Amino acid sequence: MPLPWTLHGDGAHVAPGDVVAPGERLSWPRTIGLGAQHVVAMFGATFLVPIITGFPPATTLFFSGIGTILCLLVTGNRVPSYLGSSFAFIAPITAAMAAEGVADPVGAALFGIVVVGVLLAVVGLVVQFAGSRWIDVLMPPVVAGAIVALIGLNLAPVAKANFQEAPLTALVTLVAVLVASVAFRGILGRMSILLGVLVGYAVAVVQGEVDFAAVGEAAWVGLPQFHLPANPLADAAVWGLLPAFLPVVLVLVAENVGHIRGVAQMTDQRVNAYTGRALFADGLATTLAGFFGGSGTTTYGENIGVMAATRVYSTAAYWVAGSFAVLLGLSPKVGAIINTIPPGVLGGVTTALYGLIGVIGVKIWVDNRVDFTNPVNQFTAATALVIGIADFTFNAGEVVFNGIALGTIAAIAIYHLMNGIARLRGTAAPAEQPVTGASATPAPDARH
Repeated sequence: MPLPWTLHGDGAHVAPGDVVAPGERLSWPRTIGLGAQHVVAMFGATFLVPIITGFPPATTLFFSGIGTILCLLVTGNRVPSYLGSSFAFIAPITAAMAAEGVADPVGAALFGIVVVGVLLAVVGLVVQFAGSRWIDVLMPPVVAGAIVALIGLNLAPVAKANFQEAPLTALVTLVAVLVASVAFRGILGRMSILLGVLVGYAVAVVQGEVDFAAVGEAAWVGLPQFHLPANPLADAAVWGLLPAFLPVVLVLVAENVGHIRGVAQMTDQRVNAYTGRALFADGLATTLAGFFGGSGTTTYGENIGVMAATRVYSTAAYWVAGSFAVLLGLSPKVGAIINTIPPGVLGGVTTALYGLIGVIGVKIWVDNRVDFTNPVNQFTAATALVIGIADFTFNAGEVVFNGIALGTIAAIAIYHLMNGIARLRGTAAPAEQPVTGASATPAPDARH
C-alpha cells in the first residue's frame, strides 16, 4: 500500500513563498527532524497541565500522542494538528480535586473530562452535517473572548499560592520566561515557557527544593499510570462537579475552529471542510484520555507557530510527533523527572501563563474588532469577567456552579438577551462577524 504523501519537490528544499501541503512531505530524515521539533514545541505546555493538576505526566504525554494519531486518522491525514493537554481543564480539575464529599477526586475529575469529550464529539458530528455557522451565532467574538479570558483569570489564586511557597525560585522562573520570549527568535522564542522552567528548575535544585528519590526508583520503560473515571451512579456527588467542566466544551470548540481556519488560510481553504471531523477527533481523544487517567486535549498554537516558521504543513511530521509522544509516555522515569518540578517553578510559570490565557480572550476581541462602545458588548464582557474572576458560586441542590460555569452562562445569556431586546427596540448595532483566520487559537506558549 503506497504512503499517503507525495514528495514535495526534491524533498530537501522549500522554495521561497512555497508551502509543503498536508498531503506532501519532505525527505524522511527531514520529516523526522520536523516531527521532533513539534514534540519540543508542545512539550513545555503539555507537561505543565498534569504537574499543576496532580495527574501523572507520563499518562498525559502518552494520550496526547495517541490523540494526535487519532486526529490524523479521523481527518484522513488532511489536518496537521497536535493534540496536547488543554489548560482550559485546569480550573475544573483543581475544583474537583479539592471538592468535599467526593470518594475519588481524581476519578471525579476524569468523569468530567469524559463528559466534555463526549459533548465535543457530538458537536463535531453536528458541525459535520449542519456546518459551523451556528457556532458563530451562539458564540460571537465578544462572548468567546470573555469565556476564554475568565477561565485564565479565574486561576490567578492558584498561581499566587504556588508563587508564595518559594518566592525567589518563582521570581527567577518568571523573569526567565519573560526574557526568553523576547531574547530569542524562531523555535526558541516559542519555547519561552519551557526555557523558563529549565532555568527555574536549576535554581530550585541549587536551593535544595527538588527531591530526586522517585526518579531513581522509576523504571526506564513501562506502561503509564492508568486511572478510571468515577462511577456517577455509585457517587452522586460527582454530578455536582459537572457544571465547572461544561464551559470547557465551548473553549475547545473555539480553539479547534480557529486552528482549522488558520491552517486553511495558510494552505488550502478546502481544509475548512474538515472542521467537523477535527472537532469529533478532539472529542474522541479527550474521551479516551479521560477514561484512562490523562488530561483532556486540544489543538496547539505552538505547533501552528512551527508550521508558520517552516512553511511545512505535512501531516507526516505529526505522525512522527505523535509517535515520539507515545514513546515518552512509556517511560516512567520521564514522568518521575517531570513530577519533581517544585511549586516555586510552577508559581513563576503560571503567573505568566494564566495571565496569557486571559490575554488570549482579549486577542479574540482585538482580532475580530469587537466594538466596546456597544452596551451589549460592554455588559457581556464586564459581567462575565467579574463573575469568573471573583469565582461566584451557586448551589442547586447537590450541583454547584462555580465562577467559570456562571461566567460562561452569563456571557451567552446576557449577550443574546440584550441583543434581542436591542433588535426589538431598533437600537441594535450591526452584527459582528468573526474575521476569517482570526481565532481563539492561543499565541505561542499560551494554553488552551
